[in-house]
Amino acid sequence: MLLTLAWGALFFPGLFALCTWALRRSRPGWSRTDCVMISTRLVSSVHAVLATGSGIVIIRSCDDVITDRAFGETLGISLLAASSWQN
Repeated sequence: MLLTLAWGALFFPGLFALCTWALRRSRPGWSRTDCVMISTRLVSSVHAVLATGSGIVIIRSCDDVITDRAFGETLGISLLAASSWQN
């Protein structure tokens, strides 16, 4: 989990910096504000696509959401149980 967090912390700012740099080089007439705005929107779009893809993978891995949730709660893995374990 921490490795995924570390990669995300490097990937998204790196993508933003790369997009900003590429736009500044390819469109010298654009202001810095324009390049930053377009880069922000591009990175947000990539983030949305990746989040949607991971959600689809999670949904497709469950056979039945109601049954899978009830099975997890019978094993004592509910959110309430998990929060009480941390405290």
